[in-house]
Amino acid sequence: MTEKRCSDNSAFCCPVCGQPLLRQERLLRCATGHSFDLASQGYVNLLAANRKHAALPGDDKGMVAARRAFLRAGWYQPFSDALNRLAAQAVATAPQPFLLDAGCGEGYYTGRLAQALGHQVRIAAFDISKSAVQAAAKSCPTVEFAVASAFAIPVENYKVDCLVNIFAPMAQREFARVLRPGGQMIYAVPGPRHLFGLKEILYDTPYENPVRQVEYEGFRFLSRVPVQTRCTLVSQQEMQALFAMTPYYWKTPREGAQRLAQCSQLTTELEFDFLIYERV
Repeated sequence: MTEKRCSDNSAFCCPVCGQPLLRQERLLRCATGHSFDLASQGYVNLLAANRKHAALPGDDKGMVAARRAFLRAGWYQPFSDALNRLAAQAVATAPQPFLLDAGCGEGYYTGRLAQALGHQVRIAAFDISKSAVQAAAKSCPTVEFAVASAFAIPVENYKVDCLVNIFAPMAQREFARVLRPGGQMIYAVPGPRHLFGLKEILYDTPYENPVRQVEYEGFRFLSRVPVQTRCTLVSQQEMQALFAMTPYYWKTPREGAQRLAQCSQLTTELEFDFLIYERV
C-alpha cells in the first residue's frame, strides 16, 4: 500500500513510539510500522490497554445520550459562544492554527468550534470514552477524533496552538508538553453557583463551588472570563438528562434523586469560568 502525501498526515501521533501517523486507506500507520484502524464513523482508537481503568472507561452510552439531548436543547449555548470567541482570539496570530479539544465528550463544543473557526483552523479532539467519540465523530466530519487519555495524549510535542478543556480532567504535564510556547489553554471550570438550583433539590445543605486560581507549572495565568445564565426546565426528561451529565448523578443520596423525580419544574443558575493560561 502506498503512503499518501504529507497533507494526509494525521493530527495525532503513534501512541507506541510517538512517530507521526499517515493515512493509508482505512488506517493510520507510522514509519515504524504500528497501525491503527479507522472506524466506520471516522475516528481512531489510540488508547493503550494500560491506560484503561475499566473495560469501557469514561461515559457510557446512556450518559452520552443524556448529555447530547441536554446540550442540543441549547441551554449551554452561551458558554459555547464564549468559548468560540476565546478560541478565535487564541489562534488569531498562528500561521497554521491547530486547536485540540482535550476531553471532548460527545462533541457539542467541538462541533460548534469547527463551525465558528472554519477550515482555516485544524481541529482534533479526543476523549477516553469510546461511546462519546463515536457520537462526536458522526456529527463532526471535519474534525479528527481519537479515543485517548488526557494523561498520554497522542500528539507530538509543542504542536498545539490552543488547547481547550471543558470540565475534563486537568493533565497539566501533558497539556504543557503538546502546547507550543505562547500557545493558550482555555480551561472551563464551574462558577460559584453553577447548578445551585439543582443542588438545592438534591442535597439538604447545598454548597457553592470554590473559586480558585491555580498556578500550573509551565503556564502563566492570563485571565478569568465568567459567563452566567439561567435555565428553567419543565419536563422530567430534561431534568434527568441534566442530572445524568453531572458528577452528582453518582454521589447523590437516593432521597435527593427521588425529590428531583417528583419535580414539575427546575430553575437553576448556569455558570462557567473560563480560565485562560499561556504556555511559557
